[in-house]
Amino acid sequence: MVKSVYIHIPFCKNICTYCDFCKMYYNENWIDKYLESLDNEIKENYKNEKISTLYLGGGTPSCLQVIYLKKLFKIIDKINLDNNYEFTIECNIEDITEEKLKLFSLNKVNRLSIGIQSFNNKILKYLGRNYNSDIIDKKIKLAKKYFDNINIDLIYAVKNQTIKDLKDDIDRFLKLDISHISCYSLMIENNTILFNNNEKYIDEDLDRNMYDLICGKLKEKYNHYEISNFAKKGYESKHNLSYWNNNEYYGFGLSASGYINNIRYTNTKNLSKYILNIYDRNIEKVSKEDKMKYEIILGFRKLDGINKKDFYKKYNKRLEDDKIIKDFINKGILFCDDKRVYINEEYIYVSNQILTNFV
Repeated sequence: MVKSVYIHIPFCKNICTYCDFCKMYYNENWIDKYLESLDNEIKENYKNEKISTLYLGGGTPSCLQVIYLKKLFKIIDKINLDNNYEFTIECNIEDITEEKLKLFSLNKVNRLSIGIQSFNNKILKYLGRNYNSDIIDKKIKLAKKYFDNINIDLIYAVKNQTIKDLKDDIDRFLKLDISHISCYSLMIENNTILFNNNEKYIDEDLDRNMYDLICGKLKEKYNHYEISNFAKKGYESKHNLSYWNNNEYYGFGLSASGYINNIRYTNTKNLSKYILNIYDRNIEKVSKEDKMKYEIILGFRKLDGINKKDFYKKYNKRLEDDKIIKDFINKGILFCDDKRVYINEEYIYVSNQILTNFV
């Protein structure tokens, strides 16, 4: 049963140097047409299920002018949210205004995800962020007037960043007293400004030391529940947990991905096609074996790991009997108790290398 929806808004007023998501510069000539096509896609595909998590990502949904946000919320209003829903919208810090916050709140949004990335102005400039850090405290204080469930993003392992720089950022993030923090090591992806500028990754040992520093500092106040995510009790991201639990979900919008009836799909990245209601989806049929692989790869992102009883119910197979998993348990890379199998915390930093064994 589908209980989650992701909606992609590709427009941005500023292109960050590291971003490889499907995005384009804000152009009012396209927005109305895009929203009409989004409306059509939802009408054609959504089956009126009760939805538990709804996520508006991008791009930058918050960059839309109020008139377009109102049109977007009118489209979204046809989605049937259950009583205990989580509705997240991604925001850039510079887009936060009292008018928009009120509009979000009036339209059932109950969680914000704000891309701060750093308090260090040199780092912000390198990342292509279009603001100085002196606005952050004021904007977060304003956001907290309307929302208690707020995520903020931190990016680390940036060129020329020192351990002291990162410690200063973490201390400033902690002072914001936010319910959720996501921390990402800078990735230099194809077709990004950093890639085109031939930028390189920092030293791997320094990256590891930075990750360890983040974990050590944040775990004083937050539950480290997923490789890159930390939350106060009860504020874990329900939407992202739906992904990591390998649940089905709708993906609506340009380049959006979904997973329904054992089919994973990704919509076209071509705006001209999308506004003509040509989704041109890339489709992957998921076999039972594929589904188990996804379950393992996604499930081990959670520090709690995978529930053995739930896995057996789904696949009629004992998780701990898998040859690779058994080998990792014997080596102490994975731990197995009465209820679950999970990654030894000493190996969390290299978990991606471990998970490739299941691909």
